[in-house]
Amino acid sequence: MDRRKLKEKAIGLRKQGKTYSEIRQDLGVAIPKSTLSNWCSGVELPPLYQEKIKKIVLKSQAKSRAIAMIVKKEKRREFLKNLIDSNLHLADRLKDKDFLKVVLAVIYSCEGSKWKSHSGLLLGNTDPSLLRFYMESLKICYPNVINSETFRCRVSHRADQDIKELNVFWSKELGVPLHHFYKSKPDPRTIGKPTKKKDYKGVCVVTSRGSEIQLELETIAKILFAGFNENIRGR
Repeated sequence: MDRRKLKEKAIGLRKQGKTYSEIRQDLGVAIPKSTLSNWCSGVELPPLYQEKIKKIVLKSQAKSRAIAMIVKKEKRREFLKNLIDSNLHLADRLKDKDFLKVVLAVIYSCEGSKWKSHSGLLLGNTDPSLLRFYMESLKICYPNVINSETFRCRVSHRADQDIKELNVFWSKELGVPLHHFYKSKPDPRTIGKPTKKKDYKGVCVVTSRGSEIQLELETIAKILFAGFNENIRGR
């Protein structure tokens, strides 16, 4: 096809609202975009052309966002892997009972009930892994007082949740038999308010004897915080 006929066909396709990419595809010739732009200058485009371009742009943006999301997820995965690799050695420190007791004291200071408000060990959380760590640490650090039979549980829950199902869930997660679970009533403030998070299993409150342990953990935490703050001021 000679250049004149090629130009005429290109102009005709442009009048139909074809993009330059579509024109090249229809003609089967890799005509430079600058050449097509020169040939088609002054061509009146149909009314639907702008809507067509808008759809193309939106599709391109959606594709770009999808690619960016994949790249972002991969970077995050690599970042988390590096965090794990660089801190994995800290788990070995927990073999030292004194170090484990320090971690336990900090956890109890943040999440546990203090001696003045409750005599005895009491700690509640929504994370099964944290509660398992707490319970196992108590058994390791205080084997003469704490064992699997000393724990009791109570699940604080919302009005639209089934307490029997929640008790079964926490019983399996923590290894505490169901007959060691206290009865509990739903939070009255949640009546008529559906639970938005479908995987929310309530707050499991773990109690145990051990008021002396409670006081010791509080004391350790106070010593740690006071000593650390003193070191910071002394720098």
